[in-house]
Order: sequence, then C-alpha cells, then structure tokens
Amino acid sequence: MEDPAGQRQVLVCQYQNCLARGSAQVLAAFQSQPVPDTSISASGCLGQCNMGPNVRVVPDEVWYCRVQPSDVPAVVEEHLQAGHAVESLLHPRFHPKRF
Repeated sequence: MEDPAGQRQVLVCQYQNCLARGSAQVLAAFQSQPVPDTSISASGCLGQCNMGPNVRVVPDEVWYCRVQPSDVPAVVEEHLQAGHAVESLLHPRFHPKRF
C-alpha cells in the first residue's frame, strides 16, 4: 500500500464502527495538521472494528487504536515529525507489549 512516490500515508478508517466512534473527526484533525511528505486518507475497513477508531501508518506499519481527535497532535508531533510511535495508542494486536 505504499504510495508510489514513497510518501508516508496515514489511513483513517471510515467504516461503520469506526465512523460511529468518531473517526470522521479524527480524519479532519489529521487533515488540519499537514505534514510534509505525508498523505492523509480515509480508508475502508481495516478489520479491527472492536478497537476503533483505527489509524494505520504506512510504510511504517504502525497501527493505532481508539484514536480520538485530541490524540492527533501527539501522533503528528511524536510519530510523523519525530519518528517515534505514540506508545499509549499502539494497537495491542500488532504491537504487543514486551515485558
């Protein structure tokens, strides 16, 4: 799913469960904070409906769950600009905690 230009993509699920939990507002929050070389896109179902709203960053393969509009500045600053995933939002199925 990597963009042909090598650009990072932020995919924000806009399918039923995520949409019902506020993913349209999450998408709007990302779109209001553009980041160079990063595209923000609405996506169809990401298959993680019980953990929505879901956000997937490719090609990084970082999955965030239960994202709220108030979380977006941290994702933009810490992940998209500084390169560090936001630990508190990581989806446990794809990023299990290591003890």
